[in-house]
This record gives sequence, structure tokens and C-alpha cells, in this order.
Amino acid sequence: MTPADLLAEAFGRIPDTVGAVLDGIGETGPDPVLFRRADPTANTVAWLVWHLVRVQDDHVSEVAGTEQAWTADGWADRFALPLPDAATATGYGHTPDDVAAVRPSAELLRGYLAAVTERTMAYLRTVDEDDLDRVVDERWDPPVTLGVRLVSVVDDDAQHAGQAALLRGLLERAGDPAV
Repeated sequence: MTPADLLAEAFGRIPDTVGAVLDGIGETGPDPVLFRRADPTANTVAWLVWHLVRVQDDHVSEVAGTEQAWTADGWADRFALPLPDAATATGYGHTPDDVAAVRPSAELLRGYLAAVTERTMAYLRTVDEDDLDRVVDERWDPPVTLGVRLVSVVDDDAQHAGQAALLRGLLERAGDPAV
């Protein structure tokens, strides 16, 4: 297994984890689980999933030297987020009101994740071991290499997917003590 194969294995697990979170999640009614918060300023499952996909799209596209799926493939238009920076937003710095504005369907989230995962996997097939030492961001000390950036993204994705899973479980239990 090459280092790129190992990264592909890690990135390839994100859709399964997120898919389990989104399977059968409540999207309708007065207080759907997909958009419910643990407290008034907390993130929602929808926002967590959207954010993890946006970060992967943004960061992997940057190191690959390609336009993000968000804009290139029309995902920004499909999501139609009512945010002033909707074309570039990834969720960093979002206020509680911004989080509340992210209300995509589970199907739309799945579609965007599938598109971004496909692009990530295609890029990883072009990466060889020597590429992983290439510096991709000199704003940090030490500068960030491609390998470090990709591990950072998959780690961030896995953490947010786990947060979404935990949040869904907590919210469903709070809504139905018999669960």
C-alpha cells in the first residue's frame, strides 16, 4: 500500500460514516433532527456535514490546483444558501445565525459529498510518495506539506462526522426517551 492508497482508504471511509448519520434522519416536521441544535448556539447535523464536505472540497481543490466542485459543478447554486459569502463559505467563522441558515436536505448533502469524494479520489490517484513532501502552505511555521494538509483534512472530516453522529444520537434520545 502506498501513502496515497492509505490516504484514499481514510477519505473513502468518510461517506460511509456520514451516510450512517444521514440514513433516515428526520428532515421534516416542527423540529427535524437534521436542523435541531443541542443548544441555541450549537451546530446542527446539517451544518456539520456541509462544513466537513466544504473543507474537503476547498482544501483538496487548492492543493490539486482545480476549481472547487462547489462552484465548478453548481453545488453552490443547488444549496442556495442565504449567506452573503455563500459562493466561498466553508463554515469557518460562522455565527449561530449562519449555522441556522444551512438547511440542505440529506439527499443534497449526500450528493455533494459523493461529488467531492470522487474528485478527492481522482486527485489521490495522481499523488506519489515524493509529492507528499511538497510544501503547499508557507503561512505556517513549519510550512505545511501536501501530506500534512491531506491528513489534516481527513482528520477534520472524521472529527466532524463523529460529532454529527453523536449529535444525532443525543437529539433523538432527547426527543424520545425510549430510544
